[in-house]
Amino acid sequence: MVIGFAAVILLGTLLLSLPCATADGQRADFLDALFTATTSVCVTGLVTVPTAVYWSTFGKVVILFLIQFGGLGIMACLMMFLLIMRRRISLQNRKLIQDTYNLPVLKGAVGTIRKLLIGTFTVEAAGAVCYSFYFVPEYGWGKGIAFSVFHAVSAFCNAGIDIVGESSFVPFVEKPLINLTTMGLIILSGLGFPVWWELLERIGGFFSGKYSRRNFVRGFTLHTKLVLVTTGVLIVGGAALILLFDWNHPESLGNLDTPSKIMAAFFQSVTTRTAGFETIPQKNFTESTSLICMVMMFIGGSPMGTAGGVKTTTIALLFLMVAAYIRANSDTEAYGRRVAEENLRSAVVIFFYGMGIVIIATTALVAVTGSPLLDCLYEIVSAVATVGLTRSLTPTLPSAGKWIVIVVMFMGRIGPITLAVALTRKNRNKKARFERPKQQILVG
Repeated sequence: MVIGFAAVILLGTLLLSLPCATADGQRADFLDALFTATTSVCVTGLVTVPTAVYWSTFGKVVILFLIQFGGLGIMACLMMFLLIMRRRISLQNRKLIQDTYNLPVLKGAVGTIRKLLIGTFTVEAAGAVCYSFYFVPEYGWGKGIAFSVFHAVSAFCNAGIDIVGESSFVPFVEKPLINLTTMGLIILSGLGFPVWWELLERIGGFFSGKYSRRNFVRGFTLHTKLVLVTTGVLIVGGAALILLFDWNHPESLGNLDTPSKIMAAFFQSVTTRTAGFETIPQKNFTESTSLICMVMMFIGGSPMGTAGGVKTTTIALLFLMVAAYIRANSDTEAYGRRVAEENLRSAVVIFFYGMGIVIIATTALVAVTGSPLLDCLYEIVSAVATVGLTRSLTPTLPSAGKWIVIVVMFMGRIGPITLAVALTRKNRNKKARFERPKQQILVG
């Protein structure tokens, strides 16, 4: 998985380094090409050069394919290629699919990839149609359709890269169609594909009479319940806090009317879930809102989706574990179910993995740039969670700063996935042969 992502980033860098990839026909700086390829494959969205004006049509097409690859993932793209070529899917590849997507059994692994691909392209197409109602009248058929497709893929894959101009979606801060379409794509992709499939199955069963109103929600798996509840709390709670801190702040929400303030606050709350689009420049928000946004960026979306971060289920499990300990419960429980011990351990490892990268990388970035701590911390949290929001620091990064952010974006995209796969495989294969004697340690 790591080698696959790295190879695609290298290929993208080489393509973006060609003279035909830039708008002026000059060869792009290697570091800028590498940065753009990395942010595209890692679906982050931080850019050192403005995508809309710096890259040619060829360059933008390359970026689009890199975003799509990064959103789907190495295994999904490999399986798509094999299915298109009508090649046989080996047992080893099926096992890789099982580990990558944490499937309980090997059976149905290829079917999972098919559903993932169909679901992705269907939602992206629907998003492009919605965008086209604005972009086609505004820019004409050719450019309007191109804009619609690019932004639908970028929004669904949580990349946050746009080709509108140099100010992201700031011109659309009061455009409901653009805001609602973008938020819808971000939320859907951030839920994760397992939640999709379960929701569709339950809704279909409800209308066919298989499920009653009473057992419709009760029958959801613990994973889906945690994802839906945590996502809802983060979106609504984040928007409420943004409104609280920035309602009268003149540089952010203060000059908007009430409906636009609410829409902008919800957009900011949703986009911090690793999407990267902005309708208000991040530097314009108060420091209190910036802190709230960093927390939401670090959490990110849900497993088996296109979003980054440590994931909603990780944070939910940590809160449940703390609550269980405070109540002196021997087991961590939620909705009448006991959480598996290996899930709790994985949550702790992934959380501290992300925190460790943030602390080390922020320290390094402050040292090489001399920029304010808040700006550097915001940049690193955005990079490690593959968000793509910045307090205007990315375009001014020196070469050393670009290398730091490139490494952090790669580790943020690959790290949690490979950690989850490695821990799942280790727990699956490990058999306890003996138990060592217990000894107490003073804590606190």
